[in-house]
Amino acid sequence: MKAQDKKKLLETLEARFSKNMQRHKGVTWAKVQARLDANADALETLWAMEESGGEPDVIGPAAKSGAITFCDCSAESPAGRRSLCFDRKALDSRKENKPKGSAAEMAGKMGIELLTEDQYRELQTLGEFDLKTSSWIATPSEVRSLGGALFCDRRFGKVFLYHNGAESYYAARGFRGLLVV
Repeated sequence: MKAQDKKKLLETLEARFSKNMQRHKGVTWAKVQARLDANADALETLWAMEESGGEPDVIGPAAKSGAITFCDCSAESPAGRRSLCFDRKALDSRKENKPKGSAAEMAGKMGIELLTEDQYRELQTLGEFDLKTSSWIATPSEVRSLGGALFCDRRFGKVFLYHNGAESYYAARGFRGLLVV
Protein backbone atom coordinates (compact mmCIF):
# COMPACT_ATOMS: atom_id res chain seq x y z
CA MET A 1 0.00 0.00 0.00
CA LYS A 2 1.37 3.39 -0.95
CA ALA A 3 2.13 5.78 1.91
CA GLN A 4 -0.31 8.39 0.57
CA ASP A 5 -3.10 5.79 0.31
CA LYS A 6 -2.41 4.61 3.86
CA LYS A 7 -2.52 8.19 5.13
CA LYS A 8 -5.77 8.91 3.26
CA LEU A 9 -7.36 5.68 4.53
CA LEU A 10 -6.40 6.33 8.16
CA GLU A 11 -7.74 9.89 7.94
CA THR A 12 -11.01 8.60 6.49
CA LEU A 13 -11.34 5.88 9.13
CA GLU A 14 -10.57 8.28 11.97
CA ALA A 15 -13.08 10.86 10.71
CA ARG A 16 -15.78 8.18 10.37
CA PHE A 17 -14.89 6.80 13.82
CA SER A 18 -15.24 10.27 15.40
CA LYS A 19 -18.50 11.02 13.59
CA ASN A 20 -20.18 7.77 14.70
CA MET A 21 -19.19 7.28 18.33
CA GLN A 22 -22.51 5.53 19.07
CA ARG A 23 -21.22 2.53 17.10
CA HIS A 24 -18.24 1.89 19.41
CA LYS A 25 -18.81 3.16 22.93
CA GLY A 26 -15.76 2.80 25.15
CA VAL A 27 -13.30 2.46 22.25
CA THR A 28 -10.73 5.17 21.63
CA TRP A 29 -9.08 5.96 18.31
CA ALA A 30 -5.70 5.42 19.99
CA LYS A 31 -6.65 1.75 20.62
CA VAL A 32 -7.80 1.35 17.04
CA GLN A 33 -4.64 2.99 15.69
CA ALA A 34 -2.46 0.70 17.81
CA ARG A 35 -4.21 -2.41 16.44
CA LEU A 36 -3.86 -1.16 12.89
CA ASP A 37 -0.19 -0.27 13.36
CA ALA A 38 0.44 -3.85 14.49
CA ASN A 39 -1.38 -5.39 11.49
CA ALA A 40 -0.42 -4.13 8.02
CA ASP A 41 -2.66 -6.74 6.34
CA ALA A 42 -5.67 -5.19 8.04
CA LEU A 43 -5.04 -1.91 6.26
CA GLU A 44 -5.04 -3.67 2.89
CA THR A 45 -8.37 -5.27 3.75
CA LEU A 46 -9.85 -2.01 5.02
CA TRP A 47 -8.66 -0.32 1.82
CA ALA A 48 -10.53 -2.95 -0.23
CA MET A 49 -13.63 -2.45 1.91
CA GLU A 50 -13.42 1.32 1.47
CA GLU A 51 -12.70 1.21 -2.27
CA SER A 52 -15.73 -1.01 -2.91
CA GLY A 53 -18.05 1.38 -1.06
CA GLY A 54 -18.30 -0.34 2.31
CA GLU A 55 -17.44 2.62 4.53
CA PRO A 56 -15.90 0.39 7.24
CA ASP A 57 -16.15 1.53 10.83
CA VAL A 58 -15.48 0.06 14.26
CA ILE A 59 -18.55 -1.55 15.76
CA GLY A 60 -19.05 -2.48 19.38
CA PRO A 61 -16.60 -2.34 22.24
CA ALA A 62 -13.18 -3.95 21.94
CA ALA A 63 -13.08 -7.66 22.71
CA LYS A 64 -11.49 -8.82 25.96
CA SER A 65 -8.45 -9.72 23.87
CA GLY A 66 -8.23 -6.10 22.69
CA ALA A 67 -9.37 -7.04 19.18
CA ILE A 68 -11.25 -4.38 17.24
CA THR A 69 -14.10 -5.29 14.88
CA PHE A 70 -14.71 -3.36 11.67
CA CYS A 71 -17.88 -3.73 9.65
CA ASP A 72 -19.23 -2.21 6.44
CA CYS A 73 -21.41 0.66 7.62
CA SER A 74 -22.46 2.18 4.28
CA ALA A 75 -26.14 3.11 4.28
CA GLU A 76 -26.81 0.66 1.43
CA SER A 77 -25.09 -2.57 0.49
CA PRO A 78 -21.66 -1.56 -0.88
CA ALA A 79 -22.03 -0.45 -4.50
CA GLY A 80 -18.83 -2.16 -5.63
CA ARG A 81 -20.07 -5.52 -4.32
CA ARG A 82 -23.47 -5.89 -5.94
CA SER A 83 -24.82 -8.06 -8.75
CA LEU A 84 -23.08 -11.13 -7.36
CA CYS A 85 -24.44 -14.62 -6.84
CA PHE A 86 -23.71 -16.27 -3.50
CA ASP A 87 -20.65 -18.50 -4.04
CA ARG A 88 -18.47 -20.25 -6.66
CA LYS A 89 -20.75 -23.30 -6.81
CA ALA A 90 -23.68 -21.02 -7.65
CA LEU A 91 -21.64 -19.11 -10.23
CA ASP A 92 -20.53 -22.33 -11.92
CA SER A 93 -24.12 -23.62 -12.03
CA ARG A 94 -25.33 -20.71 -14.15
CA LYS A 95 -25.42 -21.62 -17.81
CA GLU A 96 -25.94 -18.08 -19.14
CA ASN A 97 -26.16 -14.49 -17.94
CA LYS A 98 -23.48 -15.15 -15.35
CA PRO A 99 -22.81 -12.37 -12.84
CA LYS A 100 -19.32 -10.88 -12.54
CA GLY A 101 -18.55 -13.07 -9.53
CA SER A 102 -19.75 -14.31 -6.16
CA ALA A 103 -20.10 -12.71 -2.76
CA ALA A 104 -18.27 -15.47 -0.88
CA GLU A 105 -15.30 -15.42 -3.25
CA MET A 106 -15.02 -11.64 -3.26
CA ALA A 107 -15.20 -11.55 0.54
CA GLY A 108 -12.44 -14.16 0.75
CA LYS A 109 -10.20 -12.23 -1.66
CA MET A 110 -10.76 -9.07 0.38
CA GLY A 111 -9.96 -10.85 3.65
CA ILE A 112 -13.39 -10.35 5.23
CA GLU A 113 -16.22 -12.62 6.32
CA LEU A 114 -19.85 -12.36 5.29
CA LEU A 115 -21.99 -11.28 8.23
CA THR A 116 -24.03 -13.93 10.00
CA GLU A 117 -27.71 -13.28 10.61
CA ASP A 118 -26.96 -12.36 14.24
CA GLN A 119 -24.17 -9.97 13.20
CA TYR A 120 -26.44 -8.37 10.59
CA ARG A 121 -29.19 -7.84 13.16
CA GLU A 122 -26.63 -6.42 15.62
CA LEU A 123 -25.41 -3.97 12.96
CA GLN A 124 -29.01 -2.82 12.51
CA THR A 125 -29.10 -1.77 16.18
CA LEU A 126 -26.36 0.79 15.37
CA GLY A 127 -28.27 2.49 12.54
CA GLU A 128 -30.62 1.84 9.66
CA PHE A 129 -28.92 -0.03 6.83
CA ASP A 130 -30.14 -1.55 3.55
CA LEU A 131 -33.36 0.44 3.27
CA LYS A 132 -33.24 0.15 -0.55
CA THR A 133 -30.80 -2.73 -1.05
CA SER A 134 -30.21 -6.16 0.45
CA SER A 135 -27.11 -8.08 1.55
CA TRP A 136 -26.16 -11.74 1.25
CA ILE A 137 -25.28 -13.23 4.65
CA ALA A 138 -23.43 -16.36 5.75
CA THR A 139 -25.71 -19.29 5.00
CA PRO A 140 -25.97 -22.48 7.07
CA SER A 141 -24.70 -25.55 5.21
CA GLU A 142 -28.08 -27.28 5.47
CA VAL A 143 -29.67 -24.43 3.47
CA ARG A 144 -26.78 -24.13 1.04
CA SER A 145 -26.73 -27.88 0.36
CA LEU A 146 -30.31 -27.56 -0.94
CA GLY A 147 -29.31 -24.80 -3.37
CA GLY A 148 -30.40 -21.83 -1.28
CA ALA A 149 -28.71 -18.84 0.28
CA LEU A 150 -29.84 -16.18 2.75
CA PHE A 151 -29.97 -12.42 2.56
CA CYS A 152 -31.32 -9.61 4.74
CA ASP A 153 -32.57 -6.06 4.48
CA ARG A 154 -34.48 -3.49 6.52
CA ARG A 155 -38.00 -2.48 5.51
CA PHE A 156 -40.91 -0.99 7.41
CA GLY A 157 -38.74 -0.48 10.50
CA LYS A 158 -37.91 -4.20 10.74
CA VAL A 159 -35.02 -6.43 9.73
CA PHE A 160 -36.05 -9.26 7.41
CA LEU A 161 -34.33 -12.54 6.59
CA TYR A 162 -35.08 -14.07 3.17
CA HIS A 163 -33.96 -16.94 1.00
CA ASN A 164 -33.20 -17.20 -2.69
CA GLY A 165 -31.47 -19.59 -5.02
CA ALA A 166 -27.74 -19.12 -4.46
CA GLU A 167 -27.23 -18.56 -8.18
CA SER A 168 -29.53 -15.52 -8.25
CA TYR A 169 -28.16 -12.01 -8.41
CA TYR A 170 -29.69 -8.55 -8.44
CA ALA A 171 -28.38 -5.04 -8.98
CA ALA A 172 -29.58 -4.09 -5.50
CA ARG A 173 -28.09 -7.08 -3.63
CA GLY A 174 -24.51 -7.12 -2.43
CA PHE A 175 -22.85 -8.14 0.78
CA ARG A 176 -21.42 -6.64 3.96
CA GLY A 177 -18.27 -7.87 5.59
CA LEU A 178 -16.60 -8.07 8.95
CA LEU A 179 -12.91 -7.78 9.87
CA VAL A 180 -11.47 -8.45 13.31
CA VAL A 181 -8.11 -6.75 13.92
